[in-house]
Amino acid sequence: MIKNKTRIYVLAIVALTISFVACKKSYLELTPRGTALEDNFYKNETEVMQGVIAVYDVTQWGTTGGYTMKMPLLSAASDDCFAGGSNASDQPNWVAFDNFNMNSSLGPQSGLWNKNYSGINRANLILSKIDGAQGLSDEFKTRAVAETKFLRAYFYFDLVRLFGNVPLITTVLPTSDLYNQAQVGPKVIYAQIEKDLREAIPGLPPTIVASEKGRISQGAAKAQLGKVLLFQNDNAKMAEAATLFEDVNKVGNIYGYSLLPNYADIFSPANKFNSESILEIPHSNNAAWSDWGYINGGEGNVGTQFVGMDSYNGPTYSAGWGFCPVTFDLVNVMKSDPRFDASIIDGKALKADGATYNGRYQNTDYFIKKYAPLKAFRSASGVAEQNWPMDEIEIRLADTYLMEAEALVRTSGNAARAQELLDAVRGRVGLPSIPATLDNIYKERRLELAFEGHRFFDLVRTGKAVSILGPSGFKANKSEYLPIPLTEIELTKGVLKQNPGYN
Repeated sequence: MIKNKTRIYVLAIVALTISFVACKKSYLELTPRGTALEDNFYKNETEVMQGVIAVYDVTQWGTTGGYTMKMPLLSAASDDCFAGGSNASDQPNWVAFDNFNMNSSLGPQSGLWNKNYSGINRANLILSKIDGAQGLSDEFKTRAVAETKFLRAYFYFDLVRLFGNVPLITTVLPTSDLYNQAQVGPKVIYAQIEKDLREAIPGLPPTIVASEKGRISQGAAKAQLGKVLLFQNDNAKMAEAATLFEDVNKVGNIYGYSLLPNYADIFSPANKFNSESILEIPHSNNAAWSDWGYINGGEGNVGTQFVGMDSYNGPTYSAGWGFCPVTFDLVNVMKSDPRFDASIIDGKALKADGATYNGRYQNTDYFIKKYAPLKAFRSASGVAEQNWPMDEIEIRLADTYLMEAEALVRTSGNAARAQELLDAVRGRVGLPSIPATLDNIYKERRLELAFEGHRFFDLVRTGKAVSILGPSGFKANKSEYLPIPLTEIELTKGVLKQNPGYN
């Protein structure tokens, strides 16, 4: 995996060298290569593949510009969790997002901006080099280009949802242009995302062989395109979104997806890339990483350490840092739901059985279970806190079922099909059928997908954020987006403009 120990700003990076650090071999890790000048690299399939892997690498990052692990951070911004930690000053950027009192220099924006533009920069570099590589088979080149375009779309999808107006950069910029890239509106960004995904789909394989798990499949690209269409809230795009989801969701599809019989099995680190997983960001402890100054150099999921119970002593779990305590609102909604036990840890019940832990800032005695630190998976090498192997499942089949149902209802499409999809999600956990209305579909998304990074964006795109998050500080026409990082505005001498409502 490509490691770069310099904090990367999209408008300030000049890629002069590529450094490779040895890790135990896996698809998202590189064999040792030393250091190579960019001009002398990307000359054959091996080197091009290392460059593509470098783009994948960025999807794992969670600590660029601070601790900005996407899933727990977005849970803290939603009504499902509080920020937590030791106190309000522990991770002030998290608390600011939780309370929606960010400004240009306070909040998680720098890390999220830098991560996504780092991925885009790497994708643009590979796409600019691949035509000059020697001896690439047509099959290899087609797939490498498709994967890279998918990943560029993936990074831009996060950027447009998080920031709204952002620079659109699809080429390697000359130094003279690094600081003069103005923002464009979401409509332009979404058009580029759609273009990249449409071009990627034909070049991707329907399924991924066991030795290459973690690479993008055609099913993942179709699901991502359907999601991109859905999130634009343009009813003219809903029919196409439903068709894409139907292709992914239909029984016996060529992609091999199916709902797991046992809901809890979805999230087990021993059950990675299961039949329900469509887009999954892998993590491992293979790197045995131990560098607090550059945690992104490892493969672990530091978010797992964050959400664990502070100073926990007892069976099953390992100690964490007490972030993202679950809100009483979600607990009360889920208490009678069969998914509660697989989603939420009841701390008081653990204490009643003899366990101990410290209740920290905003403690509710309820904690995230889906990505909790499990003793059985604690790393025995490196710094264990940096090496949790819990993958992040970005898109899974129950999610695409519910998105297809939503798209159908929003276009007055096949009502029976929408009902069938909602029933399948609920039936898997033994719940009875309820009418497939938009409100019921949205409620089901909260329960089915709790803590998986969807709730905040769902509230914003469905227009419910003000009523639900307003008591936490959410303001219309402001809090939908993060502020543009102050560092980026200063580097460009004001070419980049701040989002409305921020100073």
